[in-house]
Amino acid sequence: MNNPLDPLAHAKDTLLDLAVRFGPKLLVAILIVTVGFFVAGWVARAIDRGLHRINLEPPVRQLLTRIGRVLVVVLFAIMALQNLGVELLPLIAGLGVAGAGVALATQGVLSNMVAGLTIIFTKPYRVGEYIAIVGVEGQVEAITLFNTALTHPDRSRIIVPNRKVVGEILHNYGNIRQSEIRVGIAYESNLPLALAAIRDLVRANPRVLSEPTPVIQVVALADSAVQIAIKPWVAVADYGAVAGELNVSLVEELRQRGIGIPYPQREVRLIGADAQTRSTLGDMS
Repeated sequence: MNNPLDPLAHAKDTLLDLAVRFGPKLLVAILIVTVGFFVAGWVARAIDRGLHRINLEPPVRQLLTRIGRVLVVVLFAIMALQNLGVELLPLIAGLGVAGAGVALATQGVLSNMVAGLTIIFTKPYRVGEYIAIVGVEGQVEAITLFNTALTHPDRSRIIVPNRKVVGEILHNYGNIRQSEIRVGIAYESNLPLALAAIRDLVRANPRVLSEPTPVIQVVALADSAVQIAIKPWVAVADYGAVAGELNVSLVEELRQRGIGIPYPQREVRLIGADAQTRSTLGDMS
């Protein structure tokens, strides 16, 4: 009659045998992986310091640092698997098949990543610059492998997938923008005096940059006024405020100098109307 304790004893003996045979190898493999993580962190910090010295863009530094960390971890993982006696060729083949399936399932993510690499290395815009793209605009806050974060003037945050950026028409304002304000002055006004007054007023505004020089010129001879365009350059952060300040200053300055800002007028003449009709219309006006 078989002893019911025999299977348990056999399992115990098997476990002890496996522990004796593979235990040291497993401990060494765990030690190798642990050391690999520490070495990967040290290598990543060293790469980041080296790239910082050559003044590379933050997204490029971050990408190269992560690649260095991953390569070191993979190298130590291979060493650990070899220590355990794992055949690497079948494993690599299996990972290749699995990777192909994952790539098909994550086409959108991969296209964002490829577009992110394109943006990082071609540098069509940088952090801190003001851009307009795919119907949105804002100041570039961050550039990652998968998306670009913009800060809108209304203080909202816009996340643009990188695949939407590559191949689109990009308007990069940089760090400054050109505002445009129009004012009409009466035809009987002293035009050189008005231009000089506007030029002095624009230069006196602390938000207006001295370089590039503000553009102030007559752009149209309208029906009831001479149209003057005022195009000062300002920092991106001052773009929204400068127009309001200059409009208020323009009205006050032109009034003080006796330069009229006419409103639209239309003269109507009735041909063939009798004297009484003309008199009535004259009284109504």
